Amino acid sequence: MQKANRALRNVMTSRNVRRKRRKRVRGIVLLFCAALVAGIVIGGANFYMVRAATPYILTPEQAAQQQGVDCILALGAKVMPGGAPSHMLEDRCRRAAELYHAKAAPKIIMSGDHGQIEYDEVTCMKQEAVNRDVPSSAVFMDHAGFSTYESMYRARDVFGVKKVIVVTQKYHLFRAVYIARSLGLDAYGVAADYRTYATQQKNNTREAAARIKDLFTCVIFPQPKYLGDPISLKLNGDATNDKGVVFVKQ
Repeated sequence: MQKANRALRNVMTSRNVRRKRRKRVRGIVLLFCAALVAGIVIGGANFYMVRAATPYILTPEQAAQQQGVDCILALGAKVMPGGAPSHMLEDRCRRAAELYHAKAAPKIIMSGDHGQIEYDEVTCMKQEAVNRDVPSSAVFMDHAGFSTYESMYRARDVFGVKKVIVVTQKYHLFRAVYIARSLGLDAYGVAADYRTYATQQKNNTREAAARIKDLFTCVIFPQPKYLGDPISLKLNGDATNDKGVVFVKQ
């Protein structure tokens, strides 16, 4: 009797082991399939956006030959404690100034995050341009460019831009140009890569996810957090300065 009970327990144990093993195998297969699908979606979305934007990425020389460009649009990036631009932001401002001096466009819009008094990308950006001999009157500030999408939307609806040259690092440029053209802007991009950036691997990973997000954003076209009254680029760019702020070369 005891032998029979032991045999039965052994059979049941063997069945339980096999059942658990099958569950583990199914779980591994499901995880593999999910990872494969995610990889295909991420890779496909990134390939599509990059391919769509690539024809509109220009060299600085090609950009200078464009006709009827309303403005150069430089996108914001991190400002360091104390107010100095990060390397990425400094390079974007440098490229924007170079394009201005090459007569690619008569105006520059510095679009970045100035949602808090203590954090101000656009004032830093305009000061960089003025330091590079761009007249303060030619530099407009978009204080509510909280995202790439919002910067493009506000360029169109607040500043009345129709044709634009976008300036940022190349990894970011594909998405910026894609968004701009999805919003109906005649947009071109010029890269601002003057050096190797320490955070580039991290930036590439984040950008891959951001491209997927903005593919969907460019289907529903939500309004930015802030719009406000129209600002004509025919005006003096100093009209967009914070009250009382005057920019001189430092």
